[in-house]
Amino acid sequence: MRIVALTFLTLLALAAPPLRAEEAKPFATAASIDLRAVLKPPPAQDSAQTKAEIGEVLTIQVTRSAEMEAQAQADAVEDVWRFADVMGPAFKTEALPVFSAFFDRVVATEGAVVDPAKDSWKRPRPHQASPLVKPVVKISNSGAYPSGHTTVGTIMGIVLSNMVPEKRTEIMDRAWAYGWNRVIGGIHYRSDIEAGRIAGSVIAARIMEQPEFQTEFAAAKAELRKVLGL
Repeated sequence: MRIVALTFLTLLALAAPPLRAEEAKPFATAASIDLRAVLKPPPAQDSAQTKAEIGEVLTIQVTRSAEMEAQAQADAVEDVWRFADVMGPAFKTEALPVFSAFFDRVVATEGAVVDPAKDSWKRPRPHQASPLVKPVVKISNSGAYPSGHTTVGTIMGIVLSNMVPEKRTEIMDRAWAYGWNRVIGGIHYRSDIEAGRIAGSVIAARIMEQPEFQTEFAAAKAELRKVLGL
């Protein structure tokens, strides 16, 4: 019966018109996961910690290489295909329609949960706090804390590594680098990244408990492992 159910879900996904990623239904929202009850507030703008973190961003700004800048720019997009460098050449959108639709929902979950918390805390970005900061990635003036990119990278890393535990170390290393590239790009502070990793871990743990998530996860995992030859 389980095989039949997974086959049905795969055929349904292939037959249905594809949703744009921004139309994907999140697995959770801020109504069910309130990050303000999980994370401590961001450091005050006039605090020694924020001043030190601006100093760190400025130090990175004058020491980062062209290759580091290019990687930060490439990681500015929020999608699971940034893990292709550790998943191998078969890891492609066109080969994984069920997997792709599933991760669109995972990505949508990050925004639905994180954005209200960012709007509540309204932490200024490094370039808003210091005119010396010159980001090399797309400018954003939304709240900096927690980092949404880091949050979604952490969620994706956890979920993906549960699908392919053989590559857990490489996947989670990539997820950590994905988040840190926001500091290298000059658009986030260290504490934003740390909070994003906590937020992503909490969100992943919560949504993985849901029967709806578990059903879609199983279908996406089966498709991925077949494509990867695992």
